[in-house]
Amino acid sequence: MIENRPTLNALTHVTLVIGIVIVIFPIYIAFVASTHEARDILMTVQGWFGTNFIENYSTVLEKGKASTGSISVALMMWNSLVMALGIVVGKISISILSAYAIVYFRFPFRMFFFWMIFVTLMLPVEVRILPTYEVVANLGLLNTYPGLVLPLIASATATFLFRQFFLTIPDELAEAARVDGAGPFRFFFDILLPLSRTNIAALFVILFIYGWNQYLWPLLVTTEQNMTTIVMGIQAMLYVPDDINEWNITMATAILAMLPPVLIIIVMQRQFVKGLVETEK
Repeated sequence: MIENRPTLNALTHVTLVIGIVIVIFPIYIAFVASTHEARDILMTVQGWFGTNFIENYSTVLEKGKASTGSISVALMMWNSLVMALGIVVGKISISILSAYAIVYFRFPFRMFFFWMIFVTLMLPVEVRILPTYEVVANLGLLNTYPGLVLPLIASATATFLFRQFFLTIPDELAEAARVDGAGPFRFFFDILLPLSRTNIAALFVILFIYGWNQYLWPLLVTTEQNMTTIVMGIQAMLYVPDDINEWNITMATAILAMLPPVLIIIVMQRQFVKGLVETEK
């Protein structure tokens, strides 16, 4: 039985409120700045909303900013969305199939291959960036969506998580499916895939944010302005050597860049939490 202590509960809620304020305050300032004119922000920090909300966000979505080649933020967000969804689908598909093969198929050196996959955790993209870039360039995938997505779709972490989950499924379930005449594909699609939905949801949220926030790899493989991602666009907006930075436009872009990951988390919050904390199916 958990004892109810009003003082401790009040302290806990105060701590939570303080934490929320600390997290929300910079976002609030950025949103307020995105509704003002550039000269107002340069003169003083604005604490309340301005009157340029529609104008600033229309400019961002339709025209963009000169420092980014006047590429609209809508196009940047589309590029990031395609990249993030491609990485999510690729990582989850490859990882779940790899884990399925390792757990349910008996072939020589299967554990060796699993540990070889796991060892790749020690080789992030930054370490293998040059050979990966050379392969992508030789295949003619520069400035293309496949070039953005394919080198990032392998995931040892997701393979490990799916393998650990498959090991918790009773062997009797696979035996019963075999007795009923279910082949490997039917067993995978009709039984394992539905049971893995919470794990897939949790990985979807994590991997989407990972893909959305990519900066180094898109910076290397894209040279055309129409392939600019949102993170690259924000970075380009921060450096204006010979001009005054339009912070209102930059802040509006940053606010828009936050929306897709936030929406994904809100929509999939329940499944995301279940996928992280649920240990038995």
